[in-house]
Amino acid sequence: MRHLRYSGLPFEEQRAAFLAIVAADPLLADTLARVRALALPDWLVVSGALYNSVWNHLTGKPPGYGIKDVDLFYFDDADLSYEAEDAVIRRAAAHFEGLKLPVEVRNQARVHLWYPQKFGQQCPRYASASESVSYFASKTHAVGVRYGSDGRLELVAPFGLDDVFSFRITPNRALDNQRTHVTKGRRAQACWPEIEVVPW
Repeated sequence: MRHLRYSGLPFEEQRAAFLAIVAADPLLADTLARVRALALPDWLVVSGALYNSVWNHLTGKPPGYGIKDVDLFYFDDADLSYEAEDAVIRRAAAHFEGLKLPVEVRNQARVHLWYPQKFGQQCPRYASASESVSYFASKTHAVGVRYGSDGRLELVAPFGLDDVFSFRITPNRALDNQRTHVTKGRRAQACWPEIEVVPW
């Protein structure tokens, strides 16, 4: 049960372990350095690339295993047009050329504009990149990192890290995201059979 060695530890110990694993992962280190250079407002690398890298580290799998892409959030409410976001996405695409994983860039100030059409329900108008993380379908997935002004990695984890380190995918019922929770849970179990998915 070596993969559970951080499960149940105090949050500060889990936070230190999480950030150390992320910083040491070659794919993430390269990506985070490039993201920092892109200098988007209120940016945050979130979700899969982070917790999947932790699971890979703890189960002895190679960096990048099971990771489809890197999700990069930023928050800019100065211009909520599709065109403004698209310009950032295209600038980012050129900036990230050559990275092993594709980077998906999304302005969290605009989510409330397209979310109802895509998912058939309303979502709040977020006030920051960090706030949007707390509405992910699974609490386990609600993690983000960025470089602070002091040059050190900062963690955003509104529900803590024990689910990540316990290989447990727990539903977050802030929005009705059952389908996403189930789908992502199934996909994760296919890559990491150690995972338990808590029913919605």
